[in-house]
Amino acid sequence: MRAANLMHRFAATSAPFLIFCAPLAAQDLEPRAYSNSPIGLHFVLVGYAYSTGKLLTDPSLPVENVSIASHVGVLGGSTVLNVLGQSAKLELVVPYVALGAKGEVFGMPRARYIDGFADPLFRFSMNFIGAPALTAAEFSKYRQNFIFGGSIRIGVPLGQYDVNRLVNVGSNRWSLKPEIGFSKAFGRWTVELAPAVTFYTDNGDFFGGTSREQAPLYSAQGHISYTFAPGFWLGLDAAYFNGGRTTVDGVKNDDRLEGTRFGMTLALPVNRYHSIKLYAATGYNADRQHDFEALGIAWQTRWGGGF
Repeated sequence: MRAANLMHRFAATSAPFLIFCAPLAAQDLEPRAYSNSPIGLHFVLVGYAYSTGKLLTDPSLPVENVSIASHVGVLGGSTVLNVLGQSAKLELVVPYVALGAKGEVFGMPRARYIDGFADPLFRFSMNFIGAPALTAAEFSKYRQNFIFGGSIRIGVPLGQYDVNRLVNVGSNRWSLKPEIGFSKAFGRWTVELAPAVTFYTDNGDFFGGTSREQAPLYSAQGHISYTFAPGFWLGLDAAYFNGGRTTVDGVKNDDRLEGTRFGMTLALPVNRYHSIKLYAATGYNADRQHDFEALGIAWQTRWGGGF
């Protein structure tokens, strides 16, 4: 009974994955990303998300009014580590995307449908304050107060990519997203804040063989969650992003990104080894026009760590 109760309490703070691969890194909404977990614990996640949104294209191209609908399947893995006496997590996410894009080329309607593996994502996170590396026995006595941590996420250009197509599931470039995170518990409530910036390498084989650069994309996300029972919590999520202006063959485009995202996450325990997460999000651009929405579900299983 004690082990089951400990597992359910731990599930309330288990590490979330980068479940939903939205078109922009700044659209991520990841509640409880810097929570503590027992060292040696492993996670596997299988998820699905459906999203629709608008795509900003290079203004120099004869393409406009592009909208995208995507089905994203995700397989992810994570493990909890002891790094210099603090808890840390190493994660890998591999997405498979089926995508449909519609727009106008020279004023004529066009559509493109593709599917394939998108760029895999690696993420290393570490808590510096408030979340020490603990065994399962030590974790049974742990209660969160204030946590300060950081992470680095790397996007690897291994996804499907066609230089002759404007819309692809792969990006043909590396991305690096450093982030810092703050998490404070107030009884059953948890409040979080995570500012970040995403850097991109150049894509030397952009549409038609041109070279495309992208400026850094700045973002910040915040979360408020409430734990109803061990392993059963509801989170309200928000994010803001700005930047990411592109340059093609030395010519700067008027395509700076700016917008907000709002979401909700519900975690439901199934038993001591399995849990389900439900996710919904919506978004608006800088002109307060609705330009994004998503729904998703994920099944997570865990083992190890002395449980």
